[in-house]
Amino acid sequence: MSRGEIKAIMFDAYGTLCHMTVRRRPYRQLARQVADPIGFTKAVMTQPLGLIEAAHRGGLSLTPVDLAPLAQDLADELAGVRLYAEVPAVLAQLRAQGYRLGVVANLALPYAEPVRRLLQDQLALWCWSCELGYPKPHPELYRLVCEQLALPAEAVLMVGDSRVADYVGAKACGLHARWLRRRGTPQTQEELGSLTALAAQLAP
Repeated sequence: MSRGEIKAIMFDAYGTLCHMTVRRRPYRQLARQVADPIGFTKAVMTQPLGLIEAAHRGGLSLTPVDLAPLAQDLADELAGVRLYAEVPAVLAQLRAQGYRLGVVANLALPYAEPVRRLLQDQLALWCWSCELGYPKPHPELYRLVCEQLALPAEAVLMVGDSRVADYVGAKACGLHARWLRRRGTPQTQEELGSLTALAAQLAP
C-alpha cells in the first residue's frame, strides 16, 4: 500500500475509535429471553431497532416495568463511551493530510449516537450496519461504503480491531486493511498496536 493510492480511511467504532467504560449489555440480556437468539442478534445489527422495538421483534411482551432496568443499563453504557486517548490527534493529522475519514461499524442503533457526538466534527461519513442492512464482513456493506465515498475499493483503507470483520473481510472486497491489536503484539506491517502506529505509517 502506498500513501498516494489511499484517498479515504474508514474506521471501526467500538474497540477502535472508542470504548465503553461501563458494560451492561442490555441487548444481550434480551437475546437470552427470545426463542431465536441468533436471529434476534442479526436483526438488531441490521435493522434500526431501539430496545422496545427489539423486544417486540424478538416476540417478547415486556411491560414498561420490565424494560426500565434495561433502559437504564443502556443509558449507563452510552454515557460511559469514551474515545481512546490518541484518537483526536491521529484523526486531526490524517484530515490535515487530505484523507477522507469515516466510520463503518456493526452495532445496534442506540450505540451510534455517542460515536456521532464524540466525533461529529472529525468524520465525514457514517456507515452503520443497523441502517445499511448488512453487517461486516458482508461484501454488500463494503460495496455500499465505497459507493457512498464514490471511490474504488483500492482507494479505501479499512482499520478495525476485528480480524475477520474489519481486516479479512475488507481485503476480500478489494480494500486495503489494517488490523488493530490493542491487546496483542503486531506481527506484520498490516497489524497495528495503536492508531498512532497508523499515523506513523501514513506520515508524509
